Amino acid sequence: MASDHTLVRIRGLVRHSRYRLSLHAERERDADCIQMSELEEALLSERLELIEDYPEDPRGHSHLLLGFTQAEQPIHAVCSEHEAVLVIITVYRPDPKLWQDYRIRKEKI
Repeated sequence: MASDHTLVRIRGLVRHSRYRLSLHAERERDADCIQMSELEEALLSERLELIEDYPEDPRGHSHLLLGFTQAEQPIHAVCSEHEAVLVIITVYRPDPKLWQDYRIRKEKI
């Protein structure tokens, strides 16, 4: 399955410190008080899931990932791969009011 290969590549890039955060991701990480260790735990987790795929993203093909920290805290990250580097476009703690099981966007009322 393509998403399995994508997740293996992403984990490998993170494991080898071949990733960087965009300025936007740094701001969002700071706003949601996400430690770098938590982000790495979530992206290296065996529970990491690709929940949305954006092949037409103008920044390049990207993915919305859901991972969990060792403390079972969910983290969403939108990532894209460029020249063997994982670029984390944004990262945040998903709001349960907006997400069903952190995987499906809730309908706006």
